[in-house]
Amino acid sequence: MIVSPHDGAGYDELFDDGGDVRDPWAELAQDFTGGGPDSVRRLQSRIRLLVDNHGITYNPLDGSDAPTVPPRWEIDAVPLIVAAEEWEQLAAGFVQRSRLLDAVLADLYGPMALVRSGAVPARTVFGHPGYLRAAHGITVPGRHQLFLHGLDVGRGADGTFHALRDHTQSPAGAGYAMADRRVVARAMPGIYESVGPRPLSSFAQSMRLAAIDAAPAGTEDPLVVVLSPRTRSEAAFDQAYLATVLGFPLVESADLVVRDGHVWMRSLGNLERVDVIVRRVDADLADPLDLRPDSRSGVVGLVEVLRRGAVTVVNPLGSGILENPALTRLLPDLCRRLLDEDLLLPSVPSFWGGDRSELSHILANVSSMVLRAVHGGSPIVPAELGAADRDTLLDRVRAEPERWVGQIVPDPSYAPAADGSGDVFLAPVGVRLFNVAQQVGFTPMAGGLGTSLVPGAERGDRRHAGAKDVWIRLAQRTASTDPGDAADRDGEALPTYAATTSDLMTSPRALTELFWMGRFAERAEGAARLMIAVGEKYRDYRLRPWLAGGGSLPILLDTVLRVADAGNRPQGPDRGAEAGSDPVADQPRVRSEFRSLTVDPDRDGSLAHAVRGVEQAARAVRGQLSNDIWAVLSSVERALGQVAADTADDGSLLFEAQSAVLGGMLALSGVAAESLVRDTGWHVMDIGKRIERASTLIALVESTLRRRTDPATERAVIESLLVATESSVVYRRRNRSIRPAAVAELLLFDVKNPRSLAFQLEALRANLAALPDASGASRAERLVEDMVNTVRRVDPARLESVDANGSRKELGELTTTMRALLSELSDVMLKGQLSLPGGTQPLWGSGTTWSAAQGGVPA
Repeated sequence: MIVSPHDGAGYDELFDDGGDVRDPWAELAQDFTGGGPDSVRRLQSRIRLLVDNHGITYNPLDGSDAPTVPPRWEIDAVPLIVAAEEWEQLAAGFVQRSRLLDAVLADLYGPMALVRSGAVPARTVFGHPGYLRAAHGITVPGRHQLFLHGLDVGRGADGTFHALRDHTQSPAGAGYAMADRRVVARAMPGIYESVGPRPLSSFAQSMRLAAIDAAPAGTEDPLVVVLSPRTRSEAAFDQAYLATVLGFPLVESADLVVRDGHVWMRSLGNLERVDVIVRRVDADLADPLDLRPDSRSGVVGLVEVLRRGAVTVVNPLGSGILENPALTRLLPDLCRRLLDEDLLLPSVPSFWGGDRSELSHILANVSSMVLRAVHGGSPIVPAELGAADRDTLLDRVRAEPERWVGQIVPDPSYAPAADGSGDVFLAPVGVRLFNVAQQVGFTPMAGGLGTSLVPGAERGDRRHAGAKDVWIRLAQRTASTDPGDAADRDGEALPTYAATTSDLMTSPRALTELFWMGRFAERAEGAARLMIAVGEKYRDYRLRPWLAGGGSLPILLDTVLRVADAGNRPQGPDRGAEAGSDPVADQPRVRSEFRSLTVDPDRDGSLAHAVRGVEQAARAVRGQLSNDIWAVLSSVERALGQVAADTADDGSLLFEAQSAVLGGMLALSGVAAESLVRDTGWHVMDIGKRIERASTLIALVESTLRRRTDPATERAVIESLLVATESSVVYRRRNRSIRPAAVAELLLFDVKNPRSLAFQLEALRANLAALPDASGASRAERLVEDMVNTVRRVDPARLESVDANGSRKELGELTTTMRALLSELSDVMLKGQLSLPGGTQPLWGSGTTWSAAQGGVPA
């Protein structure tokens, strides 16, 4: 627990100079110190569980194309408290700064009076990569050019706030801030209600309305989209969550196309005109035709559409010029020049190498500065470099002084923070604030994205940083303020988007992800059912293979492998029982196979691989899914992780993990059935589910019934088959004995059995008919009709007949035909209705072509 005030340099947020707890923190300090370390540990554990259940992640890019599970987003249990009067002062300075930068942006891409007069040196503008000449003259409709402004702020030793760094390119973190508030408010509702911070939900509504207002003049019911670089960008969650809260579709470059002087969004069978693009792609990557030709994240021809005024992009292209550190030192003079006001929120002292006197100051005091390159890149701390590296750096500064800015960064302020041990300590903290333009002025988020560094973390090491929720105290509590209600509202601002129907807001890329989400979820469910059923027989017979039915064990173990391989390589009746040829003599290999098929995420057909497929597809279309899905996936991943970590498991954890996967996939199926709108995306997801269920069923029937065995073995095999297909209860109600023909009747031809092949075909027929481009004669619809007719022509009784070799030939012919037709149907969906018009590739260079539907990151 906290033992004393901070005794080093920097402002102490918690204690005053006399060692007493400051007023804004009084209630919170009492709540956190009252329960001791155990209470803090429980709270931190609760927060981590909620983070997992909400699927909040941060995805640091490592340059690898391999799919990975993003690490959990860490949230510090102790929020950062800001007093009401301090916030009013800070917000006033922040709003003024946004107004100032807005005016500077309008001038630099308009009359350029600041450059012409020398108020802003031309070298600081044209030498910065954020300035885009192609964007000159392009304006955002309305009174403001700067749409969203992010600002990192800190405190000086005297408690005054100062601006550290502006974020105007495509400010990240607003989504994280709202998600953090949602988690923290639910993790400690009592403390939240006691303190009663200002809610964040109104900021989302302000940002939504501002985006709609930015549409070109004369636009009715504008279509607004959030353009993301791709699902594996660092802040993929932030982008997806923000799009969800705003109620706008999240799109990637492959979802958009320029035609007839407008930007259009692809949807199944339609093109919808886009009016506003909330840009989360770096500006120079936004158009490979007019900007960087090697971009795979942009929309070809976007700049030309902007010049025509047919679409609005916010933040506008070129807004990154405002992040130029060389502009920071000019802001006080620019504020008086443009606003006729004194700058309220001072910046950290900055010195530009292009000025001789300031260059001398940089060289003389470099050990106490942070150097930032005007042309971009990470900040450099000379004091942390060795002598040789520091000399090399200074030589670079002397050679090109106009490309460097030195900043004296004050010591950070210190505030309470918690870790998993239950200790509460003082840690350096920072805050990023957000401002959004309105028709009149700017509206700041009443909070922000806080960060704290754990002990031992190096300066700027984001991997060791924990996010902090920022609580702004109310000036006074009123009867109209219900903090408990605010806790329910925070993060839940999900306004109805009435501009278009949901069917027109699903691109082929997103539909492809939903298709695979349906397939992977069903694959995980089917594999879990099968392994549980076969595991029971394995425990019965592995030490007693001489018992009646013991011969089923090799068949069932081979069936597990066949089903795992379904869709990965061609199937055949003579593949061989690789794992189950001698289950008694080779028990270690059998156990190893079962473990691998459960927890190995890199093995095709394993439960972990299928769950990872569901999770990755879900992240790609997060805005279209219920939040309950993340809680389900989190519990499944925890169960699999526990087994993977315990190499000494005797099999009990393996069974629990398989059961957890099965339960999780059933929960997902329930969420899809009861919580998701029956739009195009739902029908495509269900198509994927039905194709996978039918394919798994065919693989099961072929592996277990195609060859006749002795009655006891066949009975044991069929019992497991019925359990694996969730049909044993209904079979026993209808039949007194085990007969292959009766099993085939139930599993293949009974249209009333939700697990039967016939039922899947009818569901496919209904789903295809519900798609916007359904004609009744499409290739996919004809394939389903061929399968329906094939099944109708089969007499179930004839499937039981065997030839001289003991093989059920007609059953084999049926399963072979159906497997081929189902595979063709999947290909037709992916290469036809769900396909994108070619891969996205750079207009110049040797980059590998890449399509968003393929997933991953291009090389």
